[in-house]
Amino acid sequence: MRADESVPLGRTALRATRLGLGLASLGGLFAPVCDEDAERTVDRAWDVGIRLFDTAPVYGYGRSERRAGAALRSRPRAQYTLCTKVGRRIVPGGGDTQPIWADPPPGVGPRRDYSYAGVMRSVEESLERLGLDRIDVLHVHDPDEDFPAAVSDAYRALAELRARGAIGAVSIGVNHAPVAARYLREVDGPGPDCVMLAGRYNLLDQSGLDEVLPLCAARGVAVMAAGVYQSGLLADPRPGAPHGYATVPDALAGRVAAWHALCRTFAVPVTAAAVQFPFGHPAVTSVVVGARTPKEVEATARVLATPVPGEFWAAARTAGLLPAEVPAPVERDI
Repeated sequence: MRADESVPLGRTALRATRLGLGLASLGGLFAPVCDEDAERTVDRAWDVGIRLFDTAPVYGYGRSERRAGAALRSRPRAQYTLCTKVGRRIVPGGGDTQPIWADPPPGVGPRRDYSYAGVMRSVEESLERLGLDRIDVLHVHDPDEDFPAAVSDAYRALAELRARGAIGAVSIGVNHAPVAARYLREVDGPGPDCVMLAGRYNLLDQSGLDEVLPLCAARGVAVMAAGVYQSGLLADPRPGAPHGYATVPDALAGRVAAWHALCRTFAVPVTAAAVQFPFGHPAVTSVVVGARTPKEVEATARVLATPVPGEFWAAARTAGLLPAEVPAPVERDI
């Protein structure tokens, strides 16, 4: 599969490339990134054919959106799909701070706000930071933070923007599969067009298959799979590596080691297996992977195109790493 392969984004008029670039790292996730490296990273993504970019106000407290806009502003606007999020506004003295952002801008911070007015203001603020005239996909970010408001007021605001043609798609960005399923079930009207599911459909965690992925497939809702490296744990499981785990549970560490051993047996990079795995499910349109350097972008595009034989997935089932009910990429015409 190629990074630049473009497919329809579910039932919308938008298109997305199979590989998307997540811009949290360029906001300073775990470690700082300078403006020049951020621009070079987006430039390299463009060079390898990536046309799907995902950011959020909370990523570096506005820094990711500013850098995304600076890097994309000169590009033909019709040639890429840009996603950002609502649910947290970046305001002076915002107290919903997160320690994962390195060197965030001083004096500002996130404040949760899923109200209709707050969402509309958040969109205006995002457009100002991006310096662009429109956003293609708007995710309700972490709706479990205030589910009643997220499923009513926030959705109403985004549905109105969609109806006016101001945005192309309404989405939710979630870390918990049951939250996504509940949102799809309880929202009024046609509901979201997309779901960004982070960390719940990968080699280590297939909980998205319990309910939300079948629900998305049945409704024509496009799924963007994020967190395919399980916060970096699959790519670099060494103690102290920037994978977001202070301590890795023994059972999880054992599964990571088993996947690495299987990959060595078949001479398959574990990152290739990880980035290709979600495409086994028909609801998955794109995989969104973060990067902080051009080399990381190149590496992800390369492993996406690396052949992974059917025998590899069969061996994963035999080893108990892949349950029988989980579809493997080789079983789909992708």
